[in-house]
This record gives sequence, structure tokens and C-alpha cells, in this order.
Amino acid sequence: MNARGSVRVGVIDMNAGHKNEAIRCLGLLIDQFASRVRAANPGLEVEHVHVSPRDKGEVPPDDCDLYLCSGGPGSPFDGDGERWVDDFSRFLDGVVDDNVAHDDRGKGAFCICYSFEMAVRHFGIAEVAPRAARKFGVMPVYMTHEGHEHPLLAPFGDRLFAFEHRNWEAIGLDTAKLARMGGQLLARESRDGVSKGAALMALDFGGGVEAVQFHPEADRPGVMAWVANPEQAEAFKIAYGVTTYERMLKTIDDPMRVARTFALTIPGWMTRKFNAMAERRGFAPLPPPVQDMAAFGSIAPPARSEARVEIPKSAAVPRT
Repeated sequence: MNARGSVRVGVIDMNAGHKNEAIRCLGLLIDQFASRVRAANPGLEVEHVHVSPRDKGEVPPDDCDLYLCSGGPGSPFDGDGERWVDDFSRFLDGVVDDNVAHDDRGKGAFCICYSFEMAVRHFGIAEVAPRAARKFGVMPVYMTHEGHEHPLLAPFGDRLFAFEHRNWEAIGLDTAKLARMGGQLLARESRDGVSKGAALMALDFGGGVEAVQFHPEADRPGVMAWVANPEQAEAFKIAYGVTTYERMLKTIDDPMRVARTFALTIPGWMTRKFNAMAERRGFAPLPPPVQDMAAFGSIAPPARSEARVEIPKSAAVPRT
């Protein structure tokens, strides 16, 4: 951990140098988090560190408090035998070790999509396999019983809506191994685990590592940049139909769908991890995040009285 006067947030960029919206979105979420930290703790500095392992060989720093590990293109097997894969594995193990040393109140890592797949492979709790067809667009994600109770997803109830874009999936969970690690399966592709697909969608690995297969960082400009792309739009219409495409366009500004996922998932996780370390390091804890449609990037945010939606307190309660 760092000195009392600073909090370091590391972004592990798995995009291999490819242009994307995700890093911008993660930066926005970090800036919002930093503003909330400074409001509760005047003078407390929040540092933002960025490394790009796949294309630059940069090693994840070992002195950050929170880590956001991004999605990225290509196969999660592409880097086998390369140093950056070993570095990422050591990084994940280091987060776990820090939580063992600090009674589950140590560093936190949040893995998204590609990083989710890499974490599943590293911990060996499921098979990572190619999908029969690419899954992309705004899709529902269904909570397990454990997900209903877990602070990461408890605010959403039965399901959430999130942006997806993936050719791979984690299937065939080794429940016994995950349980031995102190982990839990939090969400699936289907409510019954079968009908809409068998993919694992959210996991708490234990030891401070949580991960999702979808993209909770996606804001309105990021989703629209993809949805409005003629090639992507046509591919979606072919795969899912014109009616579903039109419904997706209408749902983007629904405050209970992608906007809610953007407001609760990563901000709630960062709040919870910060509050878990706050007492030990002498920080004032943060209140729950507040959903703001303007922050989501809505072109026409709701009226002032409706623009901000209170987040349930469970989103900010440290896990015990």
C-alpha cells in the first residue's frame, strides 16, 4: 500500500495498442472517483497509473491500491509463452497475497472481458473457449443466488443490462475449486445457465479479485460510437434482427439499463474497496455513488429533479 496521503489507481490496458473507447471510459470513472475521494478527504491525492502490457511489455505496478484491468481484442491464448502473460499472472497472485496479509482488506483488482478470460485461465476455475458466433450489443446478464447477495451486483436485483463484444466465453465452472479459493459465481449468460448460453458472466475469485465478462465501463458516447458504425450496425441486424436493433437504440438512454450498470458496477466496486482500506489508513469513508445521467453522457438528460438517482447503500458496504 501507499503512504497515507495518496491512493493509486492502476489501469492495466489489454487493448494491445488498438484504438478503443474503454480506456477513455475508465479514465472518466477514475476522475469521478477521485472527485468523490477528495470531497470526503481534502488533500488526499488520487494518482492514475496506466500500463499497456500486450504491445509495450509494461509490467503492472505493484504499488497501486486499486486496479482496473481492461478488455481487449484477440484470443486470450495469443500471449502464451510471452513475458507479459507471466507478469499478469504474478500481478493477480500479488493481489491475492496482499489480501491474505491484510484480512481481505488489501489491494483490489477488477477484470473486464479479456482480462476476465485471462483471470479465469490463470486461476483454472473454468474452460475458456471460442464462441460459435460473436456476441455483441446491449445484452441482459442474470444474477445467481450468490450474485443477489454480493455487493458487486446486489443493487441490480435479478438482472442487469450491459454492453458486450466478445468471441470467447468461460464455461464448465469447477465449483469445488472456486469454493476452495473463497470465490463465488455471481452472474450467468442465462437465468437457467443454459437457454441463452452457458457462459459465466461475473466472478468473485476471492482474494481481492473480481471480474466480469461484459463491459460495465461503457458510457453513452462509447456505446453509440459502436452502434452507429454502419458495419457493426449491419452485422447486429443480421445476427439479431432490425427490431432488436431498434429496441437497443431506444434502451441506451433508459436510466435503469446501461446507464445504471455504468453508475453502479465500477463506482460501487471502487467505493467498497476504498472503504475497506479507509479505517486502516485513516481515510474518511465514501458515501454510495450517485447515478447521474449527464455523467453517463446522455445527450438529453432528464429534468434536474430526475437526473440523479440514489444508489442503494449496499453498493458501498464493505464485504465482510
